Amino acid sequence: MSRLIVDQLHATHGQRPVLRGISLSVEPGQIAVIVGPNGCGKSTLLRSIARLHAPNQGTVKVDGADIWQLRPRHVARRLALLPQAPQAPEGMTVAALIRHGRHPYQSLFSQWSAADERAVTLAMEATGVADLAQRRLDELSGGQRQRCWLAMSLAQETPLLLLDEPTSALDLGHQVEVLDQIRLLAASGRSVVMVLHDLAAAARYADVLIAMRDGHLLAAGAPRDIVTPALVKRLYDIEATVLKAPGDGAPVVVPLEGGQLRPGAVLSQSLHVSSGNPNLYS
Repeated sequence: MSRLIVDQLHATHGQRPVLRGISLSVEPGQIAVIVGPNGCGKSTLLRSIARLHAPNQGTVKVDGADIWQLRPRHVARRLALLPQAPQAPEGMTVAALIRHGRHPYQSLFSQWSAADERAVTLAMEATGVADLAQRRLDELSGGQRQRCWLAMSLAQETPLLLLDEPTSALDLGHQVEVLDQIRLLAASGRSVVMVLHDLAAAARYADVLIAMRDGHLLAAGAPRDIVTPALVKRLYDIEATVLKAPGDGAPVVVPLEGGQLRPGAVLSQSLHVSSGNPNLYS
């Protein structure tokens, strides 16, 4: 498995600076979650790591190789990107979608092989969608579809998985389902970098939290070490208190209103943080 190293990354949209000297590293088996307000550069950072947005300065290395010096096919064997709201042709089956993950290994002289078939089978088993193989994607629930897209990325057999808002538009139950699945994928040794808007979910699932604002890296580290009222204020311009969830001690950010807890804030945050573990508050 491979280590991701981002060193002094600068990027622009036109003439507007978007990334300003971002440096970070993600070890094999770690989940890194990028958080921050809208427009802070989260998706641009992910796209720059994925070789889709060319930086003006800096390097992105996976397994010691600068991805911007590699051919696209070689990059596709090192990292897989699942964008926001991915689209598939109407009527496509789950099996057909997941087979697309093997595209980087296909060529005129290298057609579909037993290794490709094995990778697809293992990806479906790992994400729990094997029994959906012949179903159409448009027949599935949101959580099931997202697990199928994860399976396609997994079939690509890359050491690094990049996910842009993998839980967007999912209800709470499906969010937990997908995030739990991502945690299992990381446990197999893959590095995962994803963008999330939900700070409660990010603090619960991240090994490394990457906090950004205005293209700058404000903090990076274990959530319980860096999530403080001061950081929340710098990120979102709100006053908050930070509690520890019973059981695992994950930070729970509770917004304040007029210096007081907002009505219902503790309850809503607690439901979200505890949803992945029904025994957390027992």
